[in-house]
Amino acid sequence: MNSAMTTAGNPAFFQPRLNRRRWMGRLFAWMCLAAAIAAVLVLAALLWHVGRQGASLLSVKFLTSGESTLDPLTSGIRSPLWGTIWLMGLTTILAVPIGVAAAIYLEEYAPDNRLTRFIQLNIANLAGVPSVVYGLLGLTVFVRGFALRRSVAAGAAALALLVLPVVIIASREALLGVPKSIREAAYAVGATRWQTIRHHVLPAAVPGILTGVILALSRAIGEAAPLIVVGAVAYMRKVPAGPLDPFTALPIKIFNWSEMPAPEFARLAGAAIIVLLILLLSMNGVAVGIRAWQQRRKSW
Repeated sequence: MNSAMTTAGNPAFFQPRLNRRRWMGRLFAWMCLAAAIAAVLVLAALLWHVGRQGASLLSVKFLTSGESTLDPLTSGIRSPLWGTIWLMGLTTILAVPIGVAAAIYLEEYAPDNRLTRFIQLNIANLAGVPSVVYGLLGLTVFVRGFALRRSVAAGAAALALLVLPVVIIASREALLGVPKSIREAAYAVGATRWQTIRHHVLPAAVPGILTGVILALSRAIGEAAPLIVVGAVAYMRKVPAGPLDPFTALPIKIFNWSEMPAPEFARLAGAAIIVLLILLLSMNGVAVGIRAWQQRRKSW
């Protein structure tokens, strides 16, 4: 026992080095702060460059006019703007209900066995698959297999496949974060499993689910690779009137204009980027507002 005490009391046996640890902690915190500031500065520089190029072209005419082949500066984004709105609407309709339903089944109903764990592992892996692969899948399944041709519905289905793993993973995490005591309390008063999920678990998980939906749609709205593969056209003056009509989208038009050598097209691309950012922030603002409303309602 004396030898053990002597060993424990030996300064060479354990030296906490608290000052060194505090110094390393402060250094790591400053490095993280510097990385965050650098990322914000780079983003601000990109936004300033885009705004300097395209802000002068922003107008109601730019939003409501078609593309001109005679004078590029008189071109508008009416067709790609409406194509993007069509795509986001159909992608939301397809991806969100299916993703939330899959998350509910995997988290609340599915047994914990090898098959379930295999499905969950593959969903996590699909979230990191390059977007062009989903474009090839959409070309094979929707454009050719279901004969949707190069339509808005085919593009929206490909984007829905792209964001579906993100919606499922985020929804599962939101459902997992609901305390088990809420379920047990509902079961104690005689509620069925579906009544418990519908009236108690889902309302509590809505803020987390909406966060996943925001992230998923934010990724989908800027994707160009799967739309190119599916068959979105680069030049189109006609606005899609239905889900089976051909389409173009803002990322496709921005990609097309950015490849043009004339400086006028760089200004057009900058203006289209600003509109795309405004559309993205508007979608996110609506989702954040719904999430805040649900949180206030839950606190009541």
